[in-house]
Amino acid sequence: MTEAARAGVTLETSEREFAARYAEFAAEGTLYPSREGSPLLEFGVAGRVLYLFDRSGPYAAAPGAARLVVHGVLEPAGLRLLTAQEELREQLHALGVSGVEGRGVVLSVGRQVVVVRARLPLVLGAFGPLPGVQPGDWVVFRTVPPLHGFMAP
Repeated sequence: MTEAARAGVTLETSEREFAARYAEFAAEGTLYPSREGSPLLEFGVAGRVLYLFDRSGPYAAAPGAARLVVHGVLEPAGLRLLTAQEELREQLHALGVSGVEGRGVVLSVGRQVVVVRARLPLVLGAFGPLPGVQPGDWVVFRTVPPLHGFMAP
């Protein structure tokens, strides 16, 4: 059990509520057919294939065009503002099977969540304090696996 779980810190109240709250930031891409019983969604988006832990339920995601809220949890100290010398260009790199790192522009900031566009919109949660970022700031980030996928309503 993590320190955040012991402290009762949560990033969502329910899968449906989370998907509805961040639906405007859903990424548009292609869901590929998955194996029966697999908890992973294979999602082609922004020139990448991401493997997402399916948070919408076993049969909610049909293959084909799809809108998914892509949610990751930041590593501790996994988000920082870009310095003046760093390039302002969106980047996204897969880490292992289901983590990402990259850079992008902040679209929205909440208490424990920052939405970053880095080739696609990513809803990034933190169990610790976020640095003082505002919409329009450029940041670099790194998540821990797995990324989660929520079907957008």
